[in-house]
Amino acid sequence: MREVDAAQITGIVKRLCIETNCCLPGDVRERITACRACEDWAPAAEILDRIVENFEIAGRDQVPICQDTGLACVFLEIGQDVHVNGSLTEAIHEGVRQGYTEGYLRKSAVRDPLRRVNTGDNTPAMIYYDLVPGDQIKITVAPKGFGSENMSQIKMLKPSDGLEGVKEFILKVVEDAGPNPCPPIVVGVGIGGTFDKAALLAKKALMRPLEERNPDPYYQQLEEEMLQKINETGIGPQGFGGRTTALAVNIETMPTHIAGLPCAVNINCHVTRHKTEVL
Repeated sequence: MREVDAAQITGIVKRLCIETNCCLPGDVRERITACRACEDWAPAAEILDRIVENFEIAGRDQVPICQDTGLACVFLEIGQDVHVNGSLTEAIHEGVRQGYTEGYLRKSAVRDPLRRVNTGDNTPAMIYYDLVPGDQIKITVAPKGFGSENMSQIKMLKPSDGLEGVKEFILKVVEDAGPNPCPPIVVGVGIGGTFDKAALLAKKALMRPLEERNPDPYYQQLEEEMLQKINETGIGPQGFGGRTTALAVNIETMPTHIAGLPCAVNINCHVTRHKTEVL
């Protein structure tokens, strides 16, 4: 049994909170730059130029890419042969607390959803645990801004709705969102499971590298088709029109009940932040 001190986890989460808010992942930067090279609509090209300039300044000067530094979503894959000395959950919250305070990141968490009093340190984190084989802990921090989160939807489709129903729903969510989630967006789709599992699949899909397609050719084709359909809407960067409404559509699936077809669409803005470290 490998022993890991909770303070190590706090330190990693703290650092990842700061780094993810200041440095856009390489795959996202490359996709935005590639889209700019193909954009021939002047307003869209100008917006993409400003987006590129913004993430270059943020990375160089270590300042947040966006004023909405998000709720801290923390995903853990915990090896079953690891023992954490101390409270794992509190270690994560403390890492978020330190990261958002010392990194001068906006604190956006409210303690109660209706009474709306700010917690003052961006805790609690939204934590997701998976138990896996091995003696390592994989930690991913993915701050989630709510300009895009608010545009996400879930629908309990009927099995008879089938593939066409899924396509229509994905496209409807993007069209309903319009310019609100600060496109170009990344579209995470979860199909299957239960009401809650479909939503989690959609959120996890947002962390898949943009150049990596679903390993199943059936869903790979669906990803490519939906990306094309979404970009044909003409919403474009920040809603000014153009070729680039979405950077990618990532679909994740799992088994479900014979009577159900849950489908969740979780949208990310172009500031698709996430970073992973293995302890």
